[in-house]
Amino acid sequence: SPRAEMAPNLGVPPHFMAPFLPRDPKCPEPPRVSCAHPSVPAVAAALYLWLVQGRAGPEALGLLQPLLAHLEQHLARSGTSHLAGVSEGALGVGMGWMSPAGQGWPQLCELQVLRSWFGAVSALEPCRAAAALLPEALRELRAHLAQHPPHLPSPPREPQVRPRPGGEGGAQVGTAPLTGCPQQDEESPERACAHAQPRCASHASMPGVPSPDGRCCRYSRLRGWNTLFVCGTDEYGTATETRALQEGLSPRQLCDRYHALHADIYAWFRISFDHFGRTTTPQQTSIAQDIFQRLLARGFLLQDTLEQLRCERCGRYLADRFVEGTCPSCGYGEARGDQCDRCGKLINAVELQNPQCKLCRGTPVVTPTQHLFLDLPKLEGRLEAWLERTWAAGEWTANARHITRTWLRDGLKPRCITRDLTWGTPVPLDGFRDKVFYVWFDAPIGYLSITANYTEHWERWWKNPQQVELYNFMAKDNVPFHSVVFPCSLLGADDNYTLVNHLIATEYLNYEDGKFSKSRGVGVFGDMAKDTGIPADVWRFYLLYLRPEGQDSAFCWADLMLKNNSELLNNLGNFINRAGMFVCKFFGGTVPAMALTAEDQRLLARVTLEMRQYHQLMERVRLRDALRCVLGISRHGNQYIQVNEPWKRIKGDDRDRQRAGTVTGVAVNLAATLAALLQPFVPGISAAIQAQLRIPPERCGLGPGLTCTLPAGHRVGTVSPLFQKLEPEQVEALRQRFGGGQVSGGSGAPQSALNFTLGTCSPIPPLPIPSAKGNLVRQLKAAQAEKAQVEAQVAKLLELKRQLALAEGRSPEVPKGKRKK
Repeated sequence: SPRAEMAPNLGVPPHFMAPFLPRDPKCPEPPRVSCAHPSVPAVAAALYLWLVQGRAGPEALGLLQPLLAHLEQHLARSGTSHLAGVSEGALGVGMGWMSPAGQGWPQLCELQVLRSWFGAVSALEPCRAAAALLPEALRELRAHLAQHPPHLPSPPREPQVRPRPGGEGGAQVGTAPLTGCPQQDEESPERACAHAQPRCASHASMPGVPSPDGRCCRYSRLRGWNTLFVCGTDEYGTATETRALQEGLSPRQLCDRYHALHADIYAWFRISFDHFGRTTTPQQTSIAQDIFQRLLARGFLLQDTLEQLRCERCGRYLADRFVEGTCPSCGYGEARGDQCDRCGKLINAVELQNPQCKLCRGTPVVTPTQHLFLDLPKLEGRLEAWLERTWAAGEWTANARHITRTWLRDGLKPRCITRDLTWGTPVPLDGFRDKVFYVWFDAPIGYLSITANYTEHWERWWKNPQQVELYNFMAKDNVPFHSVVFPCSLLGADDNYTLVNHLIATEYLNYEDGKFSKSRGVGVFGDMAKDTGIPADVWRFYLLYLRPEGQDSAFCWADLMLKNNSELLNNLGNFINRAGMFVCKFFGGTVPAMALTAEDQRLLARVTLEMRQYHQLMERVRLRDALRCVLGISRHGNQYIQVNEPWKRIKGDDRDRQRAGTVTGVAVNLAATLAALLQPFVPGISAAIQAQLRIPPERCGLGPGLTCTLPAGHRVGTVSPLFQKLEPEQVEALRQRFGGGQVSGGSGAPQSALNFTLGTCSPIPPLPIPSAKGNLVRQLKAAQAEKAQVEAQVAKLLELKRQLALAEGRSPEVPKGKRKK
């Protein structure tokens, strides 16, 4: 840190300490890596470009220029040949070691002082001795970077006019961003987020509600990046036709009803779509048919005979999802006609063994019919070239890459894009006008048509890959259609379409020790969540806390209670409430003056590190881990308050009262920072914190580092608790209600049953229970045991209580009356 004499090596942001420390005009701010790509250490990115990609010119230098410029200023100002201290250290030797034989950085820059420093350091004996190891070390480093490439920043883009949908009357074009989105930095890309569309004729499932992309979009808007967030109901297909028949409605009536249902659920969960649309629109027909015509004109469509299952009893061809049988690959007995849920293989319905019509349970017969196919083998080369470029620069989850590689490894095959239905986008080709597009050719085009219903300038988003970065979010079973089929359609159409840059796919979320099943009444679904009495933000928090990012996870009622009571109530809520209450109770509702000590600076340094990690994880869409960083900051705050005890110091002398003011001021500023960090995850709670602390709107944004949001003299409002405790009886009743017969017993089930569920469903270790140890201590005292024996068991009891407090997010306290004098 350039202000080492005031904040030695703590990493405390100068803009936070500015209210407390004198400004040194000779000391510039330390360089910061652009938080548009905070996950990229500049040196790692530059080394990747140099060693792996062989790009050692201005492109690599551009990443290092801010850091090198700072070193140049430091060396010129200090008048020493050492980066730190009075002799060469590990940093100097390490950097000097990279410079021999013209392979280092000084040859790429015009910084004279730094160039001379590199020359001097490389002549030192440690560097000369290490030079012999350089070739082998570079080979190992190159291999490591090739296997673990850093997330590289996008290349600079020419400033362009940004799309901005206007009010209800239509859209406008100008330099202003989207409505509700602050103006972004010119070097930051436009961000389009598209969530996989839910089936219209079904209920919203809890695994997809609330959507992770909603958190990413809220984060992007907080950072001031121009962001578009769209989703909608997928309304065409046999599922809709059949459900409409069952309910005695037309497909349009059914879609109208379920679209409203989905929109209401997402609104309750505070999903911040710019537009929640649907696929049954004129824009959908126009765009889908245009892509089809372009594919046809360029020779990427085939005509062939398709053997299709037809149910004579129902008098109709059966769509894939209405055929069930045994998977020919893994033997799973409940495989659908388009995909096996066990092995994930895509299959044709006629390949199923022992097929059955799901509507009447009759045996369908194979009937030949003419259909159109997308020629995926012909597009395979284009797809592989695009994937190579995209994977080098984008964030794709491991399962998304694996599933896509599996498709390519097995070789792409022509994919049918038409169906013998009436409810769908009509095929505009003679001989096929009685058919409609297959839903997995048609549905992803809904992202484009939904945007077209939002703004007439939709092409500024969907035909602008030079400036727009596209994020897709989905469960892993939807990956092939978004990573292979849809990109091939757009590549073949050859109209400069925006293709996905970042594909985020989750694993499966299970329910207790089974699976969610609407038909069997197992699990709580989106339309049921409101009836549980649990606030939407608690649902948002818990579903994100156990988000299946790397492996399957399980929703567990007992674990929901534990996380609410420990993380939300005892950790997060406890800290924010105490910080605000101290201001109200001890300082009349006014933030006191602060005089930071080394202890305070250490706290701010820890928080700064957590915030840097938070930004890195959010940029990489590691949402679950980012949330844990927020909880870590709150935990640091609780420990800070507990150690400094402002409620005692306020009763002491002037020095103690000043210390109480500093601790309270720092704590309430951390609470204000948490309000911003929490906004993507629990927006309702974030808004409540902002209201209670009266944080001005202009200070509610989220910068790259820690800031003093509430300066001395700021008045806070009325502070009240943010969360309520969930009781075991309440949770057990909900578990019984949504168990679908999976659980036994009534609401009066013994506590041991609840603990068993927690032990089987939650990955955390069991909490220590001090009650048994307390009983043992009482028995020893009653039996007048030896004093040493009693004291040993008391010490063990206190340790158990300390562990339990830490596990619940509380700071351990020594009970009153037990303190040593």
